[in-house]
Amino acid sequence: MTATYPPGPRLPAPVQTALYLRRRTQFLTLLRRRYGDVFAIRVPPFNDRVVVFSRPEHIKEVFAGDPRTMHAGEANNILGPVMGAHSVLLTDEAEHARARKLLMPAFNGAALRGYRDLVTEIAAAEVTRWPAGSTVVTLDRMNALTLEVILRVVFGVTDAAVRAELVPRLRRIVNIGPLQYAAILVPALRRVPPWKGFDANLTAVDALLYREIAARRALPDLADRADVLSRLLQVGAAGDEPPLTDPELRDQLITLLLAGHETTAAALSWALYELSAHPRVQRAAYTAAREGDDKALEAVLKEAMRLHPVIPGAVRRLTRETTISGWTLPAGTTVSCSITLAHRSPENYADVAAFRPARFLDGEVEPNTWLPFGGGVRRCIGAGFSLMEGTAVLREVLTRYALAPAAAKPERGRVRNITTVPRGKARVVVTKR
Repeated sequence: MTATYPPGPRLPAPVQTALYLRRRTQFLTLLRRRYGDVFAIRVPPFNDRVVVFSRPEHIKEVFAGDPRTMHAGEANNILGPVMGAHSVLLTDEAEHARARKLLMPAFNGAALRGYRDLVTEIAAAEVTRWPAGSTVVTLDRMNALTLEVILRVVFGVTDAAVRAELVPRLRRIVNIGPLQYAAILVPALRRVPPWKGFDANLTAVDALLYREIAARRALPDLADRADVLSRLLQVGAAGDEPPLTDPELRDQLITLLLAGHETTAAALSWALYELSAHPRVQRAAYTAAREGDDKALEAVLKEAMRLHPVIPGAVRRLTRETTISGWTLPAGTTVSCSITLAHRSPENYADVAAFRPARFLDGEVEPNTWLPFGGGVRRCIGAGFSLMEGTAVLREVLTRYALAPAAAKPERGRVRNITTVPRGKARVVVTKR
């Protein structure tokens, strides 16, 4: 069978890129309506030829594909200038398998149980500072909270001076527009504003990370520490693995620091907004929080992630000609399992536009229809941590406050770097219970 691409829009590639980065949901929804369940788009400079799939059987086929044929790391090249070449998100095959093997013990069940009390402590400290009757900008507060969690859990930072240096610089990386972020891939732009400032900030972050790595190596109690950096620094101590180099450590740290807090913060802000807008669901969630029903609180977070996907898709770059769902695609094609379209499909979800967390408790959600953490061998290693953290935060908020929307207009999404966050920052009014 001759390799070819499915139908797609004939708009100039730069226009498609702009639409995808600025009006992602509307653009993809319109294309599915016009071209069907499989279509092609062009979104340079990071992925020029993209074929979008959203049906569960097609997604299953991609997630089960041979990782030698489907390179997720190569397809994630938009992250390269920030995350680095050794990042678990950017490597493939043997290098990816090694990175995943080294990181997984820090996120297994035993590790999560060890982190839960710390996460609860940080969440409680944050939410008790909210004045009763005030309007809380939840996106900002959740970003601050989840960054504090990730700094303590991943980096083991307790020094206020180190935090004061690192936090503002990490926020500058996160708070960047999608078109500016995409243009980072063009090296020449890094010599002119605003990309020059972004590059200088990233260089400063690297210097801070390398300084802290060196300081941590010198600590006499390294083996007694439970944070992820301390665990990674001990790799090779038993002689079973070569130790991680400083550049490898830097890339995994920046990946966990950035990807580990921003996505959860966005999901939590959406969850708090939806709870404020749906009093009946909020009452049920309050009861669950008071009774310690973590499954019900986790369902709230999952439903917020479904209704408001933070990341648009899980991508793979084909290393050889491959047939997927009857389409024979050339080597070099990027395959995207669209989280946005899968979560918004009436075929996958009854009452697709409704905020109904109970669907995750009633057995309604079928495999390969809920995809916030991707799937297959590339499923996010922090999925369990994110859900544990989100559940703990919701419990601390709901047992203290009743929530009401601060604005009459419904909250909409906007793209910030590569994630979708509430345009109005999901402001809610909190009333003491």
